[in-house]
Amino acid sequence: MLLMPSLHLPSEAPTLADAVASAVRDGIAAGELVPETTYSVYQLAELLGISRSPVREGMLRLAEAGLVEIRRNRGFRVLPPRAHDVEEIVEIRLALEPAAARKAALLGTQEQHAAIKAALEEMAAAVQRGDEAAFWPADRRLHDLLLRAAGNARAAAIVAQLRSTTALLGPPTTASGRTLAEIHAEHDPVVGAVLARDGIAAEAAMRAHLEATGDLLVANLALRSVSPNGV
Repeated sequence: MLLMPSLHLPSEAPTLADAVASAVRDGIAAGELVPETTYSVYQLAELLGISRSPVREGMLRLAEAGLVEIRRNRGFRVLPPRAHDVEEIVEIRLALEPAAARKAALLGTQEQHAAIKAALEEMAAAVQRGDEAAFWPADRRLHDLLLRAAGNARAAAIVAQLRSTTALLGPPTTASGRTLAEIHAEHDPVVGAVLARDGIAAEAAMRAHLEATGDLLVANLALRSVSPNGV
């Protein structure tokens, strides 16, 4: 018997369909919704306490983004990303985040910079504790804060959705083959340059971080594909 996931509708979404899409993305990132399992639209609507129409609309949006596959008369299933998907995601993030880091350095307010510094410090504290569950929300918050400090809330929403897709690869330390300390170390020069208001250095450091992440994710996906166990 399929155990239904724990999902929550966000209150700030502009439409109910947007809220459904967001709830499902969050459920995927949290591991509540897993690849290759078919979920019923009827069950999901009952779980969220809403009608089926906005659930279907939300699923169609996620299908267009390549995050789920609609299975006619059955529901939907979460799609694990392929190497090509990861390459596309990294390409999009490279088009958005390095430039945003530069703008955040030059245009961010003192309050925004303080929040960015605090997110990096939360990551460092999580490293010291070996607390992976606390590390990743701080990591996501740091990237989100940088995009918003650059004045681009839409880019922040796009990156959040893209990260939901790569989250299907499993824990980022496993998927990329890096330790929490190594990942934190890649963010340190980004934040240092932002706080120093060195836009060129901030852009270069963010580009280096994303390129390294993308290369490792693709390489590990290639290894999975040739493994006799698929892992």
